[in-house]
Amino acid sequence: QVQLVESGGGSAQAGGSLRLSCAASGYTYAMAWFRQAPGKEREGVGVVASGQDYTFYNDFVKGRFTISKDSAKNTLYLQMDSLKPEDTGMYYCAANEKYIPRGRLFTGIDYQYWGQGTQVTVSS
Repeated sequence: QVQLVESGGGSAQAGGSLRLSCAASGYTYAMAWFRQAPGKEREGVGVVASGQDYTFYNDFVKGRFTISKDSAKNTLYLQMDSLKPEDTGMYYCAANEKYIPRGRLFTGIDYQYWGQGTQVTVSS
């Protein structure tokens, strides 16, 4: 059983930055960030595979968010720049021990472990 602990959420002005962290207690193959705004469905933000063999982003964050993983610390990061009010929501870290096909990376259904979430609020 792998535990995921997120940190780094908070409030920012539009155009500002925040950095999220997710520490995993054990081995993970793929780690990802998802988010869910009030009244909306959960959506994938970005995912990175073990060793960073691949990194994918959802289109709405390309060029603004950067996902990275420190394998030595087993920690996933999400650097969020040029924040917009529509980035407001609960951000969740997710992880899986096995390979996930590319077409399913942002569905969320293959991830075995989830963090408790961290709130991000962006004001205009």
